[in-house]
Amino acid sequence: MGRRPASFSRVAQPVRTLWQRFAFTALVLAAFGLMLLGKADIVVVKRLQIAAVDAVAPILEVLSHPAAAVSKSVETVISLRDLHAENERLRLENGHLKQWQHVANLLESENKALKRLTNHVGPPPASYISARVIAEAGGPFVRSALLNAGRRNGVRRGQGVVSEDGLAGTIVEVGELHSRMLLVTDLNAQIPVLIGGAREPGILVGDNTNHPRILYLPQNNRVSPGDLVISSGHGGMLPSGLPVGTVSSVSESGIHVKPVVDWTHLEFVRIVDYRMQGVIPGPMDPPPFTVLAPDPEPSLVERLGVTRGKTDR
Repeated sequence: MGRRPASFSRVAQPVRTLWQRFAFTALVLAAFGLMLLGKADIVVVKRLQIAAVDAVAPILEVLSHPAAAVSKSVETVISLRDLHAENERLRLENGHLKQWQHVANLLESENKALKRLTNHVGPPPASYISARVIAEAGGPFVRSALLNAGRRNGVRRGQGVVSEDGLAGTIVEVGELHSRMLLVTDLNAQIPVLIGGAREPGILVGDNTNHPRILYLPQNNRVSPGDLVISSGHGGMLPSGLPVGTVSSVSESGIHVKPVVDWTHLEFVRIVDYRMQGVIPGPMDPPPFTVLAPDPEPSLVERLGVTRGKTDR
């Protein structure tokens, strides 16, 4: 019983020595042979490759689950960490919004009550004509844009043009198929506005720069940087309340406004079809006078006093 292990070790020792000497060479030859078999267009080899991949695929799928689970766990931890901070921020923001919502509801109910009490007549509703900016004319003397809507679409001079941000300009030229918009920054642009919470009236005057000025303000006005500038609606050409810009600076040189519209990204606009009754003629206005047709003269039968089916005796 003790001789067999010794004889087995004597036989295995030369094989182990040969394998250690020629293992690298054998592996290189095997890899080279596999490459030749892979290049050979043999049906048997293709089938063996497919079978090998089919056999290894379940194993790879099983091995991929732990890696995916670890990756998903890491992403979950990171999202939970960010989610906690995001929840805190949203909780604070939600509290502020609830306070403002309560104030807005109170103001809305108060406003409705005052309107009913005073029998308030609101402004007429405004409709819109969508158009696209097809050309721009920018330079030291002109700030305007060409729109692809004209007289056929109901566009007329004096209408306001708004973007998604606020008032962009007014229509100054109308053709059958196009119209030209004068930007609020143009030298010839003059728009009546209201400034700040005190609603100080003034005129926004363009000066061909990106910061037009406000003129004709009342004395001892309370205008400060950051005040919102909106259209006043005076003159009946524009509706009131359109955002125009914010006061950027108040100095001895004047009051300058930063417009809310970004001219470099102005692509689609809406032309405000605003018709104030009694000021701008429109379909909602009654005609200035009505011509009444004269009463028809009585017929001979009526003058003789004869009615249908009956004769006075």
